Amino acid sequence: MKKQMAATYGVIGLGRFGTALATTLAKAGKEVIVIDRVEGKVKEMRQYTDYAFVVDELTETALRETGIQNCDVVIVCIGEKVDVSILTTMSVLGMGVPRVISKAISQEQGAVLRRLGAEVVYPEQDMALRLGKQLISGNFLDYISLDNSVEIRQIQVTDRFVGHSVEEIQIRRKYGLNIIAIKSDHETTIEVNPAYRFREDDVITVIGKISNMDEFEKTL
Repeated sequence: MKKQMAATYGVIGLGRFGTALATTLAKAGKEVIVIDRVEGKVKEMRQYTDYAFVVDELTETALRETGIQNCDVVIVCIGEKVDVSILTTMSVLGMGVPRVISKAISQEQGAVLRRLGAEVVYPEQDMALRLGKQLISGNFLDYISLDNSVEIRQIQVTDRFVGHSVEEIQIRRKYGLNIIAIKSDHETTIEVNPAYRFREDDVITVIGKISNMDEFEKTL
């Protein structure tokens, strides 16, 4: 069997988002190429990767000299400078990189980047949504959005459910939701037993439609 090669990553732009992303990848043992125009930021990243480059102008020629065209995934983290973000994304896509992800700070910018062929992330918007959900619901812990209508959420169990079994609360019948994991005493199980009785401080991971999820949280 042919051995699968480990994926390599490129991160262009070492702001807070790009630096955190590149550091996380490098600490996980991934091969990462990082690029920025500020020498101090690049020098700081050299403790994590040998492939850290100062590039003043993000032309295709300059980018190719770093070898970033050989990456499996390139993340363009220049959301604040819209024109540079778009042109850099175009250059990376033109090099034939299999997967290009670009940071955006507005829906309009994201629409352009998506039309070019890049995947789009909205770090500030995602953080604002997460904080908003936490403020609205005291039981909400975290979530993953699968699309515009479906989410996976972690929810703190309240006194209302403590002592009751999974079967008794009838979350699937009443709300159309499925419990896919239960965390209790710092241990998580994905084999959800209908007879399991909830304890104080339990956390459930639930998947379902956002509208159903919101309705369920109101009952908590």
